[in-house]
Amino acid sequence: MKRNAVGCGGCLLSMVGALAATGLWLSSARTRVHLGGGFENEGMDLSVLVTELPLVFLAGAALPALAHALLARALGGRRGASDDHR
Repeated sequence: MKRNAVGCGGCLLSMVGALAATGLWLSSARTRVHLGGGFENEGMDLSVLVTELPLVFLAGAALPALAHALLARALGGRRGASDDHR
């Protein structure tokens, strides 16, 4: 039961990280210019939605999940093969 809770916590942390990274990316001045915030849409480039946005979303999901896995491993310690089947 404890492993399920830890796994759900990691998934939740990953989802929050992906949404936070996407929100931070959308609020940056550079992104606003690319999405039409420049003077008379100067410098508008919608290709960032295809190139940058997926990478930001994946990095925002992967980094918290990796940190959670490392922290859970460090706090949980190494288990033997017999402990995995409980």
